[in-house]
Amino acid sequence: MGASANLRMHACCTSSELPLAFTVAPCNLNEKRFIKPLLEKLRGHGVCFETVLADAQYDSAKARNTVREYGAEPVIPYRKTSRIKNGLKVGRDFVVHGTKRLVNLFRKRVSIERVFSRAKEWLLLDHLRVRGLEQAFIHACLSFSAMLVVALTAVRQHKPQLIRSIKYYTTQ
Repeated sequence: MGASANLRMHACCTSSELPLAFTVAPCNLNEKRFIKPLLEKLRGHGVCFETVLADAQYDSAKARNTVREYGAEPVIPYRKTSRIKNGLKVGRDFVVHGTKRLVNLFRKRVSIERVFSRAKEWLLLDHLRVRGLEQAFIHACLSFSAMLVVALTAVRQHKPQLIRSIKYYTTQ
């Protein structure tokens, strides 16, 4: 997700669409280099995970091995140009091909897309009015903190169905 014209955000979230860890980096850095730091952040906070879902930008043997080092299963589609025959792949029409189990797991990756969508729409993460990596990181911290505060408030009010509803808590 582009935080601004020259920055990209890399993040991890739960299947309930709550952000757990993230980093902001320049767009010219390869995505694969951020898998290990994000997984280290998760482990450092005591988060356990069985699978790691990522898009084809993270496709590499090193990225898959890094995920396995953390005891998780990598669910990362191979690039279209890969010679792997039976692996998980995403077609031009965004249809996912592969074994049924992997396809079903990969479809859960929509959680992170929804996190980014809410952050862009409700927390202005797509239209930053600040410049620089540090300021973009601070804006992202505040945005994701706001998401977690909404979730905590919803749970404390015994309204778990609203844990992702930024709109509900900002338009009252």
